[in-house]
Amino acid sequence: MAVVSELIRKESDKTLSFGDYTLGTKSKLDNFDFEGDLYKVKTFKEVTKLERNGLFVYESIPGTAVEHFSVKENEVEFTVEGESDAQITLELEPETEYEIFVGDGDAGVMKTNLGGKLSLSVELEADSSVKVKVAKK
Repeated sequence: MAVVSELIRKESDKTLSFGDYTLGTKSKLDNFDFEGDLYKVKTFKEVTKLERNGLFVYESIPGTAVEHFSVKENEVEFTVEGESDAQITLELEPETEYEIFVGDGDAGVMKTNLGGKLSLSVELEADSSVKVKVAKK
């Protein structure tokens, strides 16, 4: 896996890939059309953010590269890469329990807050990626 040099792109499997954690300065791409929605990505070494139609979707601190980001009715799946461990925040349904899977392991159940935010930590190392799945319980 590598950084997404075009900042955001559509994949052949109808998913999105975005983010470039190697950038020293902030870069952004706005009004990226994907399946009828407009996406905005901001990314560099310190943070990667994704918005859909002006609303929060994804944020990582520090910045990451995300491939095959897929949002379905009851789950979010993606593969993430970064230079070091990352704190990832997703926007989901408010006050709802989700089962978290990181890599090959079950990371347990977490409940979103009143605003629907769910934060999880992912252990990352340079030149390797980790699969993340968040499924509604």
